[in-house]
Amino acid sequence: MSSVLDSMPSHNLHLNEEYTVPIFNSVALRVYSDTKPFNLKIASLQKGLILVYDGVERVGEGAGFGFPVLMFGDETFFSASSTISIARTGSAVRVRKEFIMDRTARNKFRNVHLENTQVRAFIRYLTGLYQTNSSFRFLTLKEFFVTIGVESVFVKTAPIGKVTVTYDVRSCVVNIKVDFSHLKKKRPEKVFVLNEQSASFFRKYTDANRASFADKQIGAWDIVNSDWAAITSLQKHVGFQLWNVKGSVLRRGREVMKGSMDWIGLDYEVEPQNTVFKYKIKILGADR
Repeated sequence: MSSVLDSMPSHNLHLNEEYTVPIFNSVALRVYSDTKPFNLKIASLQKGLILVYDGVERVGEGAGFGFPVLMFGDETFFSASSTISIARTGSAVRVRKEFIMDRTARNKFRNVHLENTQVRAFIRYLTGLYQTNSSFRFLTLKEFFVTIGVESVFVKTAPIGKVTVTYDVRSCVVNIKVDFSHLKKKRPEKVFVLNEQSASFFRKYTDANRASFADKQIGAWDIVNSDWAAITSLQKHVGFQLWNVKGSVLRRGREVMKGSMDWIGLDYEVEPQNTVFKYKIKILGADR
């Protein structure tokens, strides 16, 4: 591994560039300076690290590893712009990505944006049900929304600052540091760090409490109460493992709808007063 890293130059990524960090044999991690790979609903948004297996990106409609989302009142902010630098630090590769928080989520019916306050309040209410009621499966509601033509769009807005995410990749472990200290708009109500790849490829969930679920059994927004949890392919050839971290809530989630959604992940909700959040991801199957 060290010989591979030693050959990697340090540089900045420019627009439309990509950088791939080999992990082992058929496993790698990839980062883009733009919003590639332009998949489905979040085609216009930036991505975190993308897992590559057998030369194919396995991210689907997932946001990648280490993707920040901020909520201020009734506004949710995402990133569609970034700056990236790559450097070697000893036997590791360090990827530093600055996510410019310059998009907000909106809903529209056909081509008409739903800006009415009562409509948006109703959507927030439904989202609250999705997050708090374990017996309520929001996917059914999303299917209804898609059927009648209601969909989410991401609207350009004045940037509220940036979130800097540093990925230190060493062998099969990625140490991630998320820095929220450079936001112009302070005190978000909620802070999320998403770790998502494709649900079409990664279809199994296991954890330290010996829970084991596949496909729809995984659920949409359930809290992980065990020390660690893992998402893998059905044959366990490859996957990723995360740990519960003090000062955050870890949730597992999965949503699949043909032509619309394809993500599975382990997402953190971070205490909003934190300006720095650190955690690690282990890439499973990289030793094969």
